[in-house]
Amino acid sequence: MFFDRLRERIRAVDSVVSVGLDPDLDRLPEHLLEYELPRWAFNRRIIDATHEHAAAFKPNVAFYEDPDGWRALEETIAYAHGKDVPVILDAKRADIGNTARQYAQLLDRADAITANPYMGQDSLQPFLSRTESGVFLLCRTSNTGGADLQELELDSGELLYERVAELGASWNEHDNVGLVVGATTPDELETVRDRVPALPFLVPGVGAQGGDAEAAVTHGLADGVGVINSSRGIIFAGSGEQFANAAGQAARQLKRQLNAFR
Repeated sequence: MFFDRLRERIRAVDSVVSVGLDPDLDRLPEHLLEYELPRWAFNRRIIDATHEHAAAFKPNVAFYEDPDGWRALEETIAYAHGKDVPVILDAKRADIGNTARQYAQLLDRADAITANPYMGQDSLQPFLSRTESGVFLLCRTSNTGGADLQELELDSGELLYERVAELGASWNEHDNVGLVVGATTPDELETVRDRVPALPFLVPGVGAQGGDAEAAVTHGLADGVGVINSSRGIIFAGSGEQFANAAGQAARQLKRQLNAFR
């Protein structure tokens, strides 16, 4: 099962760092643009530089949704697996019927996926039924606008994100459900943990977004399992020919920072 494999990876590298692989073409080093697949060339060097500090890699599909991008993503996932690092595909997918089943085929390649719970359980079933794969449900996201909906108060008195957390726990029939809860809202991160003590979290927002690293570790892990993600803060820590070395140093630094609270 995914979370068992993730636990083993965390122990093997003594790290809960997830490295977000978001190769924005506008920010790639110029010397890589001559390659046939510059995003793959970039990711390969990032993986080489950071894998010893990475509990997981997290590519966001928004940076790959064109023909060359999908090729780069496939190469990236295979290469990460070759380094024994699990891959969480940040896709935020959900739908019903045949559409959901098509989206769930992304898990033929990746080990886990992020999914949007706001269409309800039937929209998630094709993901949840894949017992060997992980499903991280969006709960309390790290963006400012997340409060527009996620903090709405229900008739029961609870907030919407709190209800989503509890639903996620109730849908965890195969022990493959986690939650996405941002580090930029540490009080709410604690609230979610209190409500669902057993679910692992994927915690974005540490690094370029300035999230709370201590809260991310304190409340993000369930029985030692969970990951704290940094994307831009690692992969764009440097530029030019030395970008990969800078990424490796940033990943190592974040690992040490997070381990201080474990």
